[in-house]
Amino acid sequence: MELSRNLRVDSVSRLGPTPPHQLDQNCPVADAIELMRHQQVGCILATQNGKVVGIFTERDLLTRVLAASRPLSTKLVHCMTPDPVTVSPKDSVRTAIKRMQNGAYRHLPVVDESSRPVGILSVKRIVMYLVEHFPGTVYNQPTDPQNNYPDQPEGA
Repeated sequence: MELSRNLRVDSVSRLGPTPPHQLDQNCPVADAIELMRHQQVGCILATQNGKVVGIFTERDLLTRVLAASRPLSTKLVHCMTPDPVTVSPKDSVRTAIKRMQNGAYRHLPVVDESSRPVGILSVKRIVMYLVEHFPGTVYNQPTDPQNNYPDQPEGA
C-alpha cells in the first residue's frame, strides 16, 4: 500500500500509543517532575475526575515554572497547558500528524469518548511509522552525509 492511503486508513491505535501517566491537576509540580523522571517520559496528563484537563511537558517546566521562578510546590493547574489538543484511538494517523504539525506538539493525549486518557502519542511513534514505509531510504544513509564512500569498511 502507498503511504498517502495508509495515513488516511491506519488509526492512531495502530501506532501503539504509550500508556498515559497522569496526576490530578491540583498536585504540585514536584510530583509531576518525579513521575516524569521515574517513568522517563516527556509529559504527563493533568486530570480532574479522571478526565484530561491539561498536559504538563518538559517545555512547560522550562517556560512556566523555571523561567518564571515559580516554586515546585505550585499546582499543575497553574502551569500546565489547559485543554490540550487530543486524538482518539480511531482517528487516522493523518489527523494526528496534522494536529501535531499545526500546534508544534511533540505529544498528543489519546482519549476515549468521555475524555478519559487511554494513551500518549509521541512524535517518535509517528517517525517509527514513517520509517516502516521507507526502510531502505532511512537505513541506507551514509554515517557521514558529506562522505558517501567511507575510508574503511563498516560493520563486521
